[in-house]
Amino acid sequence: QAQLVESGGGSVQAGDALRLSCAASGSTYLTGCMGWFRQAPEKEREGVAFPCNGVGEICYSDSVKGRFTISRDNAKDTVYLQMNDLKPEDTGMYYCAAAVPCSIFRKLSSQDYNNYGQGTQVTVSQ
Repeated sequence: QAQLVESGGGSVQAGDALRLSCAASGSTYLTGCMGWFRQAPEKEREGVAFPCNGVGEICYSDSVKGRFTISRDNAKDTVYLQMNDLKPEDTGMYYCAAAVPCSIFRKLSSQDYNNYGQGTQVTVSQ
């Protein structure tokens, strides 16, 4: 199974920006089946930005709409999460995840993401 490796996390101040990266290795994933999830302390994991429903559609958590953007580089098997105007409530472990098997014909939901990376920590302070 492919390995997903996240990078780009860190400790920042409120209002700052970060860009997370997730590189897939060991298999050729369609980056269209890779997304971002996060888990804050003592909270359940939630989908932040991930391909969903039909082809080309992206689901964003309501709390990040307008601030976070997912993008991808198919040639590098890499997806990114640009996070702007970070808030303390964005603090958590951010995971890259892939929906396996990947097909452009799948109508994905957050529950279809079943291959997770190790995560990268994002900490936002006031």
